Amino acid sequence: MNDDLPPDLPRLRTLETWAALYLQRVRARIAAVERQPPQSAPAPTALPATGPRRARTHDWGITETGVVTSAAEVHRGGCWTTGRALRPVSTERARAELAGGTRACAVCRPDRVLNRP
Repeated sequence: MNDDLPPDLPRLRTLETWAALYLQRVRARIAAVERQPPQSAPAPTALPATGPRRARTHDWGITETGVVTSAAEVHRGGCWTTGRALRPVSTERARAELAGGTRACAVCRPDRVLNRP
């Protein structure tokens, strides 16, 4: 027995009526499309080889963390620990923040890339 259907008869009858009316609409649409003259099928749109386009993430960012005392962390742009709190910064600014004592994220480790000469 399907658990997604209601157990009582009145609600089942309501669903039956809705399904019958919806089936009528679908059949009417099919009949209308069948009456139309045949059209050439549109060319399928090819997706890029790299997949769907996403908004580009910034390369580096800073988050303000802490409840009682404010602490900042430098992150890579795609770090999953930042949530929506990432404030984008330039590479130079991220290096300066790390040199000034701002913590590097322990997950994405931007210091490994930014501190290289």
